[in-house]
Amino acid sequence: MDVELQELGRAVKQAQYRQHRALDSALQTIGTTLAQWDALRAISRSPGASARELAAATFQTEQAFGTLAGRLTAQDLVERRPGHGRRIEHHLTPTGRKTLTAGHKIADEVLADCFSALPNADRATLLYLLQRLAAAPDGP
Repeated sequence: MDVELQELGRAVKQAQYRQHRALDSALQTIGTTLAQWDALRAISRSPGASARELAAATFQTEQAFGTLAGRLTAQDLVERRPGHGRRIEHHLTPTGRKTLTAGHKIADEVLADCFSALPNADRATLLYLLQRLAAAPDGP
């Protein structure tokens, strides 16, 4: 059976869109957005990382991440500190850590709902296949 690749691509995008909408809506209950929570996750994984590193980790441009980091700093979720040379390091504040923890609980609930139609074996297969796609070399 041949799979229509555009249909496959659209199905992946639809699932991602549904998941992002659900996460963004649920995260509003703790006063944050999906983009903000994702940035907090990235900073938590790599304390002291630069805007360039965090932009790549969150699939944003460096400029977009800089704007987001400015908002997170204004909300006392992130602290920016001078690093080596012109480097600016990013760290979570105590408020940022609390927001991140609350977001993890919400994400667990939302994602459990998003993937509830799939038995665990199918979830494992889907994860494996997506990881294979992500690890594949970029095209020409």
